[in-house]
Amino acid sequence: MPDTKFRPVEEQLAYLKKGAAEIVPEAELKAKLEKSFRTGKPLRVYLGVDPTAPDIHLGHTVVLRKLKHFQDLGHTAIFLIGDFSAMIGDPTGRSETRPPLSREEVDANAKTYLAQVFKLLDKEKTEVRRNSDWLDKLSSYDIVRLGAKYPLARMLEREDFRARLSGGWKGELFRPSEETLPSGGKASPVKPPPSLAIHEILYPLLTALDAVELKSDVELGATEQKFNILVHRDIQREYGLEGEVAFTMPILVGLDGQRKMSKSLGNYVGITEDSYEMFKKIMSIPDPLIWSYFELLTDRTPNVIKELRQNVEAGTTHPKQVKMSLASEIVRDFYDDEAALRAAASWESQFSRREIPEDAPVKHLPSDNYIGSKPGKMKLSRALLRLDAAPSRAEAERLIKQGAVELDDVVIADPTYEIDLNTTRKYLLRVGKKKVFYFIVQ
Repeated sequence: MPDTKFRPVEEQLAYLKKGAAEIVPEAELKAKLEKSFRTGKPLRVYLGVDPTAPDIHLGHTVVLRKLKHFQDLGHTAIFLIGDFSAMIGDPTGRSETRPPLSREEVDANAKTYLAQVFKLLDKEKTEVRRNSDWLDKLSSYDIVRLGAKYPLARMLEREDFRARLSGGWKGELFRPSEETLPSGGKASPVKPPPSLAIHEILYPLLTALDAVELKSDVELGATEQKFNILVHRDIQREYGLEGEVAFTMPILVGLDGQRKMSKSLGNYVGITEDSYEMFKKIMSIPDPLIWSYFELLTDRTPNVIKELRQNVEAGTTHPKQVKMSLASEIVRDFYDDEAALRAAASWESQFSRREIPEDAPVKHLPSDNYIGSKPGKMKLSRALLRLDAAPSRAEAERLIKQGAVELDDVVIADPTYEIDLNTTRKYLLRVGKKKVFYFIVQ
């Protein structure tokens, strides 16, 4: 057997394939790993990220963690900051052209990205590059020569490009008649919004030069990046390189169990959030998500995850116990063992043992009456609205009917229940599993 620092190829493959969406082509990845094993030379694996926003959530870490897995196996992890490409804007999944970012905005975002990615990657073993180092230096001749290496017809086969072109403007420009213009006005064409800009077509070609410059063996990306990565692979070959393997990871489903994790949808976990908040959010996921979260957000091996799942299905392990293990592991990755233990203890105190958190807030309920209320009385549904415990009266009544509202540890299921406003006193209110606070009638 060769004198090598690497694990056996089959063992590496089994670990790397955990959670993967697609490996194109998988046979080439195996061949590259075998060559690496024989020669002792690590693969060059890169993940390119355009810093278009300042913060990262768990959904972004799915691909980042796969880069960590390659790094853990002894391969060279390259984190590429797309500071040039971010100013173009990746057209992937877009129905319209992205607004351009300034160099200052991109640089500010890049600084926060690096602080966050090194919570997972080993800083000392990670090669950090910026694509402005080579893309800034391109001449017009270089760009023309690059454009000659890829057929336009193939570029327009891209699904999101086809969708935008088919739904975009067609036909002649509209020129208003003189009758429709103000007195003395001049007829001028009304320009339709562009359905696809030329620089968006250039995006995958320019970022392909990243793969050429880095001489990468493997490029990582989310499933939606498959087209870009395959273009990169083709362009590498045009420059006399072997051609990288495209390794894609699935999009993470958010806390609601239905849509992709997104800050705008509010179903996300930020990796800089407080450790307890992070733990609490993971504990709120629907049970069926446990297994994909273990696959995509932890370093557990496939065999360990399979055994955990079998134990839950056999009834020998409770899902809550497994979910707590998952939440603890995720918090530990971004903080430490002590933070994970504290978060678990706080969650058990509040949600399992039903203890009242020490920092439970105290709110004040105004005692003013509403039309239709009895003198000195306020319906509990109205109180929930006034205390910001429900977004609307209808939602408050729904929560009450479902038995999700407790007043002084007594479930109130009657939507007509009223609070006495004549006596100043302090109440303990629980709404659902997450909201626990006191309120005082003023």
